[in-house]
Amino acid sequence: MYGIRIHPAKDREGTKLNLAVAHTGILVFQGHTKINAFNWSKVRKLSFKRKRFLIKLRPDLNQSTYQDTLEFLMASRDCCKVFWKICVEYHAFFRLFEEPKPKPKPVLFSRGSSFRFSGRTQKQVLDYVRDSEFKKIPFERKHSKIQSNTGLSPQPSERRSEVPKQSPGSTAADQLDSPMKSLRPVKEPGMEPADEAGGTQQRPSPSSRRSPHEGSATSSPRLSENSVNSQAGLVAKKQILSPGLSPDARQPSPLTSPLLNDAGCVRTDDEDEVRRKRFPTDKAYFIAKELLTTERTYLKDLEVVIVSFQNAVGKDEATPDSLRNIIFSNFDPLYKFHAGFLKEVEQRLALWEGRSNAHIKGDYQRIGDVMLKNMQGLKQLTPQLQKHSEVLMELEKACRSSRKLEAMCRDFELQKVCYLPLNIFFLRPLHRLMHYKQILERLCKHYPPTHVDFRDSRAALAEISEMAGQLHGTMIKMENFQKLLELKKDLIGIDNLVIPGREFIRLGCLSKLSGKGLQQRMFFLFNDVLLYTSRGMTASNQFKVHGQLPLYGMTIQESEDEWGVPHSFSLFGQRQTVVVAASCAAEMEKWVDDIKMAIELAEKCNGPSSDLLATSSPENKSPEDSALDQESEDDLSASRTSLERQAPSRGNTTVHVCWHRNTSVSMIDFSIAMENQLSGNLLRKFKNSNGWQKLWVVFTNFSLFFYKSYQDDYPLASLPLLGYSVTIPSESENIHKDYVFKLHFKSHVYYFRSESEYTFERWMEVIRSATTSVSRTRILSRKDSHPY
Repeated sequence: MYGIRIHPAKDREGTKLNLAVAHTGILVFQGHTKINAFNWSKVRKLSFKRKRFLIKLRPDLNQSTYQDTLEFLMASRDCCKVFWKICVEYHAFFRLFEEPKPKPKPVLFSRGSSFRFSGRTQKQVLDYVRDSEFKKIPFERKHSKIQSNTGLSPQPSERRSEVPKQSPGSTAADQLDSPMKSLRPVKEPGMEPADEAGGTQQRPSPSSRRSPHEGSATSSPRLSENSVNSQAGLVAKKQILSPGLSPDARQPSPLTSPLLNDAGCVRTDDEDEVRRKRFPTDKAYFIAKELLTTERTYLKDLEVVIVSFQNAVGKDEATPDSLRNIIFSNFDPLYKFHAGFLKEVEQRLALWEGRSNAHIKGDYQRIGDVMLKNMQGLKQLTPQLQKHSEVLMELEKACRSSRKLEAMCRDFELQKVCYLPLNIFFLRPLHRLMHYKQILERLCKHYPPTHVDFRDSRAALAEISEMAGQLHGTMIKMENFQKLLELKKDLIGIDNLVIPGREFIRLGCLSKLSGKGLQQRMFFLFNDVLLYTSRGMTASNQFKVHGQLPLYGMTIQESEDEWGVPHSFSLFGQRQTVVVAASCAAEMEKWVDDIKMAIELAEKCNGPSSDLLATSSPENKSPEDSALDQESEDDLSASRTSLERQAPSRGNTTVHVCWHRNTSVSMIDFSIAMENQLSGNLLRKFKNSNGWQKLWVVFTNFSLFFYKSYQDDYPLASLPLLGYSVTIPSESENIHKDYVFKLHFKSHVYYFRSESEYTFERWMEVIRSATTSVSRTRILSRKDSHPY
């Protein structure tokens, strides 16, 4: 927010917003969160009429729906005119190459404001400074090294290697006492801002070893999102990131997430080198450390239910006592148990690393005994874990009977601490059993049978495998139930979506062939029906159901040759035929396989019931009437508010990510994403920056969530990974660091650096699980082994 003056405004629905103007364009804030940005290159005209401020946009060929004008209501005509003048000045200074010439005054009548920008533009100022004869003082940037007496310190300090940058003429004392300084360079007019992150200049090591593991994910989709970016600043003993701009400012997207603010310090190579020498290098240590980091995240997720949600429910009189009792009688014992377990793991890792009782650390370089003790204790809580299905059902029943409680839950999901759909937090204890099992399997695979920790680890694995086997069927049912509840919130125009026997299979984006050509639609495949929708013009950005295709009696046929549309196929229903096209051959294959499987399931069930959808849905309309209604939203020409571009309520759900990136995910993808969670410290670097920023990163639900530290209650930013590719940086990118992987999507590129080969392989494994879909064979094997 530094250097930005906000101007209060409202959208057409009366939502309070703040408008601001910057060198890149016009920004829209809700509170202190930027929810949209309109780059100067996208703006065709700015005007105002009384209290209404109007932004007219240029056509965007990359978007299927285009709105010409956005309208904001300000407090008065004077406020509106003042903001319009500021926009004119900013646009002229940063975008024009020369001062605009005044227009000749009309002889008789004048129309509009006579206000014009006067003065030199940014380009003229830069040209003047470059061509002038001012004396340019040459200098060479160097590093200062702090000498210290190592004999006075019993242990090496991690802070000694953190050397701040110094400008000519400044001293080390001046740097430590100076406030945060912006490192924003001067940009040429009309150029896009680049991602920047400050940091000490690093010299690449020619002998640095690179990891041999490489891989990439699926094809790249169509649209981009506002990525997690930041500008750099310099602070005493820390380098902290301040808010910045999207690297793709020309394509603002609804996937805006909060920008990183004070997200962590930038670390140097020497500090990493000292740290690596201090800590163990055994693979078992890093497996135990993964247990520690993921347990910290799991305990924070339990606090969302046991602390935050409990406080919200306690203030709401509409919550039934039965719901309060069943939730907190099950979660209180779990929270207390895992808090004690986390403390034991932290103490064991401290001994393992030698930070305390270093003379006896050899007896504590293991984790199997701690796991065995606590897995036996967790087994005593099996009755609480078995009741988690009752918790979700009781909450859904209470929300159906009380609109007030439903609104309270919806408002709670808007809080920063609830960074995932609320129902996912209720399934966390069941997912955690799978995490324990995976960690112990890796530990037993690593240990030889003669290792001192092998026996305890194998016994702990047997305990947790028995528990996971008993509860796995319940977990699959609850995952499907939770997904249906989540989709119910994303869809409008449909009733009775959550009914016994209905199973979600796949959701994603397909292009539907109509009289107007190919129209982007969102499809939802269940075991009895296929729904197609479009994103509604509502503040919540819900998807409006346009039609349903019962799967009973449906046939499917590839139709590329018939219609001349790549990757297209036809769906022949009993009452309607629909032609759709996928974005690529891989997407088409996934949809065709899943639809054929769903048709087989529908045939076995002898068709769906007659009351699956609402009576107000297009189910009962004729095909001609349905076709007219299906495309009606494309003819809308009214102004669209900023909230319709960026819905703060549910703008970053998986459904919306699939819509903007033109991809799809299946239920098995969701299940694997829940089982493949990971958290820990990573160093992050942008494409155009030199410094590495330390962040606490959590991977879950197809996204990376960024924290300043593991103690934070909510993430500062998030990065949805659907559509991204994960690879190893090439030699030409000049990274020259160990254990670095690269995430890229179109022009967005991020580098992440882990601390060891084991953690590097784990991050690559879990991220690939989010960017690569599984085959139908795994879906069938999963359903056969754990039937509903």
